[in-house]
Amino acid sequence: MDIEYARAGLARQPFSVLVGARLTAFGDGAAIIEIDARDDLRQQNGYLHGGVVSYAADNTLTFAAGSVLGPALLTAGFTIDYVRPADGRTLRAEAKVIQSSRSRATCRCEIYSDDELCAVAQGTAVVAVKR
Repeated sequence: MDIEYARAGLARQPFSVLVGARLTAFGDGAAIIEIDARDDLRQQNGYLHGGVVSYAADNTLTFAAGSVLGPALLTAGFTIDYVRPADGRTLRAEAKVIQSSRSRATCRCEIYSDDELCAVAQGTAVVAVKR
């Protein structure tokens, strides 16, 4: 799976389109997603909403996993710790696979607001079972 195929998958996610997510790097167990900080994505204090930061972590973790497991994945779970408010112009989530098997990958993700770390996450994606 190459970056263009992965970008097409991102474009098929209505919520990703809504927040304006861009896949800027993909492959070899890693992925980067960026989101421009728009006013409609902010909370009442002017920072990017934690849900947007969490979305970036979740989706980037799964794209990193997809670079080794293929596109039919689901998030099995993830945790996130907010380090500081996201108040920059661009949110950038960078994820890397730290362990994988044939059906499961565990990844770490660092989320930056401009170039300042604002959150860290770890999560697991699993190959989706067809029903």
